[in-house]
Amino acid sequence: MQQPDHRAAADSAAPPDEAKVVWLGRITAIYGLRGWVKVHSDTNPRNNITQFKRWWLRQHGKWTEIRVLNGRPQGKTIVASLDGVTTPDGATALIGAEIAVLRDDLPTAAPGEFYWTDLLGMSVQTMDKNVIGTVKRMFETGANDVMVVDSPLNKEILVPWVVPSVITDVDMQARLITVDWDPDF
Repeated sequence: MQQPDHRAAADSAAPPDEAKVVWLGRITAIYGLRGWVKVHSDTNPRNNITQFKRWWLRQHGKWTEIRVLNGRPQGKTIVASLDGVTTPDGATALIGAEIAVLRDDLPTAAPGEFYWTDLLGMSVQTMDKNVIGTVKRMFETGANDVMVVDSPLNKEILVPWVVPSVITDVDMQARLITVDWDPDF
C-alpha cells in the first residue's frame, strides 16, 4: 500500500513579508487521482495564475513555497499540478490554502494599467476634491470593472472603472483616485 504524500516543499524557514506578496487565489478542491488541485483564481485572465512557477501557500498561519509544474483551464475552473503532490490525500491537505506570489515576480504593469491589489485602500475623491471614501475591493461585471468605495457613512459606493470618463486620474504616489462620479448615484 502506498503512503499518502506530503507537501514536497518544506515549510519555509523565512516566510515572505506579507507586504511583499500579492494574493492571487486559493485552492478549493482536488482534481483527479494524481494530486492535482482546483484553484479559484483572482487573476485576469483567470489562467494567468498558472503562469507563475512558484507559489507561496498560506494555510493555518503557516507558509509553504511550492513549485507549479503544470496548470490549465478545466471547464469553469483552473487546475494545477504542484511539485511533490501526487495523490488525492496530498491535494486534500492543501484545500483552503491561500495562494500568493512575491510582488517582485509580477510583470511590470503597462502605463495606465494597475494591479487591483495596488488600488485597495486608496482614497477616492470627486472632481471638486470631495473625498468620498477608500477603495474596499474591485470586481468584474463583464461590461467593465467596478470599484467598491467604502464611504465614511458606512455605505458602499459602486463606481464603474471607465477611463477617462469616470476615472479621471490615478495618482499612485499620493494614493489618490479622482472620479467624475456622483457618490449619491
